Amino acid sequence: MTHNEILKYVDHTLLSQTATWEEIREILDDAMKYGTASACIPPSYVKRAAEYVQGKLPICTVIGFPNGYSTTETKVFEAKDAISKGASEIDMVINIGLVKDRLYEELEEEIRQLRKACGDKILKVIIETCLLTEEEKIKMCEIVTGAGADYIKTSTGFSKAGATFEDVKLMKEHVGEKVKVKAAGGISSFDDAEEFIRLGAERLGTSRLIKIMKSRA
Repeated sequence: MTHNEILKYVDHTLLSQTATWEEIREILDDAMKYGTASACIPPSYVKRAAEYVQGKLPICTVIGFPNGYSTTETKVFEAKDAISKGASEIDMVINIGLVKDRLYEELEEEIRQLRKACGDKILKVIIETCLLTEEEKIKMCEIVTGAGADYIKTSTGFSKAGATFEDVKLMKEHVGEKVKVKAAGGISSFDDAEEFIRLGAERLGTSRLIKIMKSRA
């Protein structure tokens, strides 16, 4: 694959706590220039970003981020608020404690409520693979599929580790046919990105690939 082909899979991401509008605007400009799938930014910048790109780029944002333990009602409000301000893709973090407590029905219901709140917008479910056992990862593939989300996503990038080839392979094997896989966290080279795509990832959450492109320009 060419670098430009790989970039079409990328959610060009900036979620740093210290992110300024100037930095967000640079992310948006680069995402539009290089033709990425979306720009993934904090909720507080969604309205301004949507107005800035004027429909030229999908705006993605995060819900219940990064720990996932907001109440379901809060996550639903966050999602609706972000969509009303121009977000077209929502990446939500699951309540990992519910996984550990095996409260699977409650967990699936939360995702279902977010699915309903998102309407026709894209919903990605972050399961934070580095905190789960293999059994829990497989169970989450089942739950995300049952709840009707569009994507299952490996990581926030804010925990102990990010995406691994093994996790993407496992998730691709266990999600339903209609659910896609997003790898995120620690993707630092085009070789790794291409391998994630080969293993079945249809989105990549990273900022480093465009940094590489810009360093070579």
